[in-house]
Amino acid sequence: MVKDSSSTSSSSLSSSPDEESDLHFRSNDETPRSSTDSAEQRPTFAVDCLRSRLRRSFKLNLTKKQSIVIFLPIVIIIVYLSTDFSNYFSVKVPDSVFRSNTFTGRAHESDLQALYLLRKQEIDLFSIWNHTLSNLSTIEDVKSAVFRQISLNRQIQNAILSPHKTGNVEIGESSDSYFAGGSCRKVDQKLNGKKTIQWKPRPDKFLFAICLSGQMSNHLICLEKHMFFAALLKRVLVIPSHRFDYHYSRIIDIDRINTCLGRTVVVSFEEFWKKDKNRKKHHHVHINRFICYFSKPEPCYVDKEHITKLKALGITIGGKLDTPWEEDIARPSNKTAEEVETNFRSDDDVIAIGDVFYANVEREWMMQPGGPIAHKCTTLIEPNRLILLTAQRFIQTFLGKNYIALHFRRHGFLKFCNAKNPSCFYPIPQAANCITRLIEKVEAPVIYLSTDAAESETGLLQSLLILNGRSIPLVKRPARDSAEKWDALLYRHGLEGDSQVEAMLDKTISAMSSVFIGASGSTFTEDILRLRKDWRTASDCDEYLCANEQPNFVADHE
Repeated sequence: MVKDSSSTSSSSLSSSPDEESDLHFRSNDETPRSSTDSAEQRPTFAVDCLRSRLRRSFKLNLTKKQSIVIFLPIVIIIVYLSTDFSNYFSVKVPDSVFRSNTFTGRAHESDLQALYLLRKQEIDLFSIWNHTLSNLSTIEDVKSAVFRQISLNRQIQNAILSPHKTGNVEIGESSDSYFAGGSCRKVDQKLNGKKTIQWKPRPDKFLFAICLSGQMSNHLICLEKHMFFAALLKRVLVIPSHRFDYHYSRIIDIDRINTCLGRTVVVSFEEFWKKDKNRKKHHHVHINRFICYFSKPEPCYVDKEHITKLKALGITIGGKLDTPWEEDIARPSNKTAEEVETNFRSDDDVIAIGDVFYANVEREWMMQPGGPIAHKCTTLIEPNRLILLTAQRFIQTFLGKNYIALHFRRHGFLKFCNAKNPSCFYPIPQAANCITRLIEKVEAPVIYLSTDAAESETGLLQSLLILNGRSIPLVKRPARDSAEKWDALLYRHGLEGDSQVEAMLDKTISAMSSVFIGASGSTFTEDILRLRKDWRTASDCDEYLCANEQPNFVADHE
């Protein structure tokens, strides 16, 4: 403040026209005496003394007014620099005033007004949301639109508030109490009117399951269809040996299937071997009839290598492979339960049917929650108890209740998807945009990632998953660490490192998520969707990655 007043005084002295004429060097005798000159004699510093010294030293003839004009600013500057004025101005200004001034400087009044209006809009929209809860069946689309507006509102609020944030201050979350789980709700499975059949097998009639196409997910889908066939034909289903197929007992709970039905409907190959009457007579297991569901491209989808493996197990096959109809894997036709019963009925003790993965029989029955067979459980084919508990422990350790699961299939998927029209293989930036939109809707803090993608791809995907300035972490199962106990059950029972056990663990964690994003065309995804349907965890926000979009770039064919 002292500095400002001094500069003002100096400016007024130097800007007067009359005083500018006095700056010409004249004789002291010619300088007129005035009241102004008398006033200038009042300052305490010796102007006359300075003037006389300059005359002698530099031979300059200066009037008093000229001397004051020249030296007064110099004296004021010297005093200003050599004096501590803090004691003269001891009023303490609160820190809050400085913070307020800083905030005001950074924020425009229009921004704050817009923020106020948006907050008011958010409250009004949530009020509409609450009033419509009683009419979910008729206004779900309206509610979805309202929620999109709420989400947009949140984005605008954060964008406006971002210049005014200090530290980790975030926009208020009080509105979240209006609803739970965002706009994503559990799917109403509509169990009323479910159509099922009873599975009451004849104890001495068996069906040998033959599943050869694809990997474990394909085989589990095939096994579920074999159960339906066994129920229609009133036979006990024989689970294949791990020497011919996968080690099913490590993946699914076979004994639980019998518990769910209240009777013995499935047996392992080892159990069947012990009780088979033909083995006791001939020291081998005999398949009386091998029936092929598909006739093209080759009968039963079975080659000589698989026949050799069956024989190595001590299995003999009577007669030749036959098929009751012309059926092509590339174009499977719709078949009814009655057609299956008629064409596969047999009085033989042991029959085999293969491969039924591509079979299209009573699709609506098969897609029902819990499947087409009457039982007292939620689903017949589910992970064994050790995998189920391990998944729960992983969720409790790393994810918590609200998380998104993403099956991000990449390995070998580029060529597979590009053979389709449209392709199902998306550039990572486009995939990140699709995932981010769903994150905003679900408001989940983390994403569980099940993938075969390279680190270069997942790293790029992670860097692009940002919402409201915050990175959304992708969580993968870590390598075993003795300090972590979530996977101790698998380790203690010798299941650690089994690729099929780990795949089923991925499925289980994904099936328990709030929302699931799958890979179109993947049977791994389809098996997760089956579990979510049967476990009643399916959400109306579940979707295939970028389901309503086509890839924004597709490579040419070879």
